[in-house]
Amino acid sequence: MKDGFIKVAAISPKVRVADCRANGEEIASCMEEAYRAGARIIVFPELCITGYTCQDLFLQKKLTDAALEELEKLVEKSRTIDALVFVGLPFEYRGKLFNTAAAFCGGELLGLVPKKNIPNYAEFYEARHFAPGEESVVFPEIFGQEVPFGMNITFEPSCMKGLRVACEICEDLWTACPPSISHAVAGANVIVNLSASDALTGKVGYRRSLVTGQSGRLICAYIYASAGEGESSQDLVFSGHCMIAENGRILAEKERFASGSVFADLDIDRLNADRLKTSTYPAADTFATVDYVHVEFDMEASETPLERTFARFPFVPSSAADRDERCDEILSIQALGLKKRITHINCKKMVVGLSGGLDSTLALLVMVKACDMASLPRNSIVAVTMPGFGTTDRTYHNACTLARTLGAELREISIADSVMQHFRDIGHDPEVRDVTYENAQARERTQILMDVANQLGGIVVGTGDMSELALGWATYNGDHMSMYGVNCSVPKTLVRHLVRYYADTCNEPELSAALIDVLETPVSPELLPPKDGQIAQITEDLVGPYELHDFFLYYVLRFGYPPMKVLRVAKAAFKGVYDDEVILKWLKTFYWRFFAQQFKRSCVPDGPKVGSVALSPRGDLRMPSDACVALWREELDRL
Repeated sequence: MKDGFIKVAAISPKVRVADCRANGEEIASCMEEAYRAGARIIVFPELCITGYTCQDLFLQKKLTDAALEELEKLVEKSRTIDALVFVGLPFEYRGKLFNTAAAFCGGELLGLVPKKNIPNYAEFYEARHFAPGEESVVFPEIFGQEVPFGMNITFEPSCMKGLRVACEICEDLWTACPPSISHAVAGANVIVNLSASDALTGKVGYRRSLVTGQSGRLICAYIYASAGEGESSQDLVFSGHCMIAENGRILAEKERFASGSVFADLDIDRLNADRLKTSTYPAADTFATVDYVHVEFDMEASETPLERTFARFPFVPSSAADRDERCDEILSIQALGLKKRITHINCKKMVVGLSGGLDSTLALLVMVKACDMASLPRNSIVAVTMPGFGTTDRTYHNACTLARTLGAELREISIADSVMQHFRDIGHDPEVRDVTYENAQARERTQILMDVANQLGGIVVGTGDMSELALGWATYNGDHMSMYGVNCSVPKTLVRHLVRYYADTCNEPELSAALIDVLETPVSPELLPPKDGQIAQITEDLVGPYELHDFFLYYVLRFGYPPMKVLRVAKAAFKGVYDDEVILKWLKTFYWRFFAQQFKRSCVPDGPKVGSVALSPRGDLRMPSDACVALWREELDRL
């Protein structure tokens, strides 16, 4: 459906070996239950109509005929089920038996896909019964109609443009060249696998890595349903391992050693967006050596009730262990980039404007790490605190404490007199607290930093973060400019976690206390005079919550979501945190500012990329500064 989401299910039913009628009834029951739960693609295991462990009974015509009869019943029962269903059964064609997957929807048998790679080693001896499938598609008559039979088939529902489903069976995935590679190259973005993988000690991890790895390499969704309870335990045990993966990540996984189902919401738009932007991913059909049959079928469009969750902080790992590892890695990337710059130009001094706020604090921590990497003394860092009209005691004292405890040289240069002189020079009334009043302070600070760097033969290290760049919340040719911007691809929500990580791991109580107080200080440019000694200008009151803007930024740039879809997932992520009207209000602000402020991003200084989303005009975002926002605003106005 709607917004590119579709709910899918992988099911491991309880089977009875060689009892096709009982298995057909169980499959029908599971199919109906999955459909009622909202699934529109439903996948069952390999040979599930007969049971995988029938052995030489597969050579009995009585069994294969019964399996085909049960398939016909299942197809008929699907008339009231508007979902694409895959079930496994043996199928005889031209005197050979094939291990196949049957695909059907709405009372119509859409195709039969044979297994290509027939295992005949260790505990497997399928070649005793089954012939390998062929890529080419033929059209035998089944149930009074010609039905495509072959590996190279994709299934494409009418209700969802851009969705193509293809199939491979069990061992096909474990081989050197799985059929899913050809399927994906032919345009399939959802691969289903009907499997009967036995349970062995340690095998589950390898099986999981195969599924996630294939979905990541092919930028596809992968639905894996394996045989389980009821299969013969004469020599093997089957655990019913079912998984649903999307582009290298497990979305859902069923508990093993029991029958049952697992569901997930696939994001087809997200997969297609990744394929679109990955230049090394081939165009559909470009390298397909055998023609594919694309089976189109009717399925009604509907809105998928989302069970999929969306992290409120997409730039920040959800688990504490991953978060610590990621923070250490990001700080190292930032510091290594800065180290390369200063060693390349033989620079012995680095200058930073230290405000006592979040961004300049992170920049200082990165500079300290870069000094340590380059074997430079930490007093190579010159931290300049420049109190002005809006500076509070809290941020001033935190800046001083940070510089002292980290070993940087601290200089204090007030900007009050020089800015007042500037106001007199340009004829500006300082009682008029407008954009000139604010930006003059930012530009004065930048001038001081640049001139101090010239005095010392050093460089100015920029402090602005990616969230500010996205919104244009920076003074052009003021805090917007430096010789190297270490935070340029770190969003504000991640800045917080990096500073928190440093506070938790530095083992210096005074430094840690100062860092925590920085974290608890409201984000502010401190350009307007304090009120009763407190910060008078709260950034998020003016431009909106950074956690919302970072969320918008991630889904707009990473996956190309349109406004309607961004709003839908934001509502899901921030339910109970912000009202829907508030989310829409700030989404409109985001789009307006993102388009209007590109000119500031078109000329930003060098800086290191640390994640999958970045705004460098030389790398990730090639966007004209005068692009129109009209198309996006029209959709926003309709929401």
